[in-house]
Amino acid sequence: MNKILLVSIISLIMSSSVYADDHETNTNWVHFGNDSGGSQYSPLDQININNVKKLEIAWVHNSGDFKNNPGGLSFQVTPIMANDLLYYCTPFNRVFAIDPLTGDEKWVFDPHSQKGENTQPLIEGERLYGTCRGVSYWENNEINEKEVCQKRIFKGDGGGNLWAIDADTGLLCEDFASETDHPGRVSNSDYTSNGDGWMAMPSPVVVIGNVVVGARASSDGIQNANDGFVRGWDVKTGELKWEFNPIPTDKVDQTGAANVWSTMSADPENNLVFLPTTSPSTDYYGGARRFPIPNANAIVAIDSNTGDVAWSYQTVRHDLFDYDLVGHPVLVDIQKDNKIIKAAILQTKMGWLFVFNRLTGEHIWPISEMNVPSTNIPEDEEAKTQPIPTLPVAFSRQEILRENLFGLTPFDKSWCKSEFDKMRYEGLYTPPDLREALLFPSALGGGNWGGAAFDKKNNLLIIKAENLATRLQLIPKDGRPDSDFEYIDYLTRPLTGVPYAAKGEIFMSPLGIPCTPTPWGTLMAIDMNSGLAKWEIPLGSVKRFGITIPESFGWGSPNIGGPIVTSGGLVFMAGTMDEKIRAFNVMTGEKVWEHKLPAQGSAVPMTYMVNNKQFLVIAAGGTGRVTDNLGDSIIAFTLK
Repeated sequence: MNKILLVSIISLIMSSSVYADDHETNTNWVHFGNDSGGSQYSPLDQININNVKKLEIAWVHNSGDFKNNPGGLSFQVTPIMANDLLYYCTPFNRVFAIDPLTGDEKWVFDPHSQKGENTQPLIEGERLYGTCRGVSYWENNEINEKEVCQKRIFKGDGGGNLWAIDADTGLLCEDFASETDHPGRVSNSDYTSNGDGWMAMPSPVVVIGNVVVGARASSDGIQNANDGFVRGWDVKTGELKWEFNPIPTDKVDQTGAANVWSTMSADPENNLVFLPTTSPSTDYYGGARRFPIPNANAIVAIDSNTGDVAWSYQTVRHDLFDYDLVGHPVLVDIQKDNKIIKAAILQTKMGWLFVFNRLTGEHIWPISEMNVPSTNIPEDEEAKTQPIPTLPVAFSRQEILRENLFGLTPFDKSWCKSEFDKMRYEGLYTPPDLREALLFPSALGGGNWGGAAFDKKNNLLIIKAENLATRLQLIPKDGRPDSDFEYIDYLTRPLTGVPYAAKGEIFMSPLGIPCTPTPWGTLMAIDMNSGLAKWEIPLGSVKRFGITIPESFGWGSPNIGGPIVTSGGLVFMAGTMDEKIRAFNVMTGEKVWEHKLPAQGSAVPMTYMVNNKQFLVIAAGGTGRVTDNLGDSIIAFTLK
């Protein structure tokens, strides 16, 4: 063998640790999406179509953090399995290490106790972001048992800090620090910052080579929001290596931030980290940012060693719709036209899938341009066209017809039609207006966080969708202060620092039922060779006023979370309002198993094997935006 080639192969092997992509035979779940590319696929098949009905609860673990829940929290975590332990985090910034066989606690990390406090929900100067989607694991290539922190858990918090924790003991890694008085963490406040509002790190960081990459989410309703930096730190010392801002350097003083609040993915072989970026603030008004911001609303491939942009593609130009990119690009090898393509598959809130060669940014299918409606806001402007993939097929509905509006009775259906007639609606990309505008898909999606998994055996993408519309109006402030306008959620808020406030809500009838046609939630399998749907089914059922609508009605359910796929021919998906986790036949979409959870499983499941037993795990805690039934259960299933 060529010596140079041999050295390169050895170098690659040595630089790859357990944080690199697992082998197909691996029984762990080391990353948020199992592998660093976020496939949400497991090669395990002990649980399969033939025996899945024999699943039963093996153990339940409760953190206790929701006993004094202030409301609005989301338990969206996906645990990871590494170092013979299961690790997960809570919205109160605690990290648990538990026995994967029994669910018994091995240790608990509490950042408050490190400061002399005793498990308090909040401490001075800390903001509770409301969710923690997961932690990340790193292990040294050359373990020195005499040294501590040879295996590390990394976790971001609601203050934008990144903590390094000894994976064996739960103690802080004191050599990882940016401040001498805070050993064990680096602060996102230590470096260049520009603006106001909160900062948080709600999603897992990416560990690639000797660099840990974290993204700082920032306020999206503030014109002068803190910059949404993505940063790379030395995995051992916490030394800052590089930082990337989606906003051009010469424009940071003119507009609000774009950031990455969702999960990222990585290609260790090619030293690339893939970012799904958001719209610049403020979400629904762009009068202060009427210039190109090409790395906002974009998939951005970053060199993990330098922070340089390898390539990027903007999916929404001059976003006025809150069409953030909400899920990690899925990095997999797809089969198309008898070729293997190293792909990056990107879901969007609009229901489009963009598929790229992840090394070059080349489009796998052609992308066309769509003329879009004009804004009526005098200080603003719209992009004249938006990019539209020719394939794959859209995975959510993208148009509402008046005659198809839903109603339980003639009365509420007539009401929905009457309200529809009052609103501005010109199809996809209808902008917010001085009169109410109908946005469909809504800011919820289409696609949203956790939404896609890839079946490596069958070349199928499994993706969930929501089909809800929102009604949104821009209210002139006419010189009144921002404090005169109410903050409720992502739809109704002051839009601090701009001439308009936003007022909005989901388009629902007086009965509290969506006016949009059913199904309100779906699950779809797409053949990545043809780009066409193999099957599509309504997902779940609606729970309202204490009544669960029969699943046989086919209405589907709004959902939060995402699916996983296993080599056993199964898709596992929770996230629905009826608080169930389900298994489906990956080839047909047929439901083959379900189990009632104590609360909504608004998360991505995971699976692993220990002691020759395969386990399925889901976080069942709900989300404050959807239900009042909140909890803190990590539930593991295994075969009888």
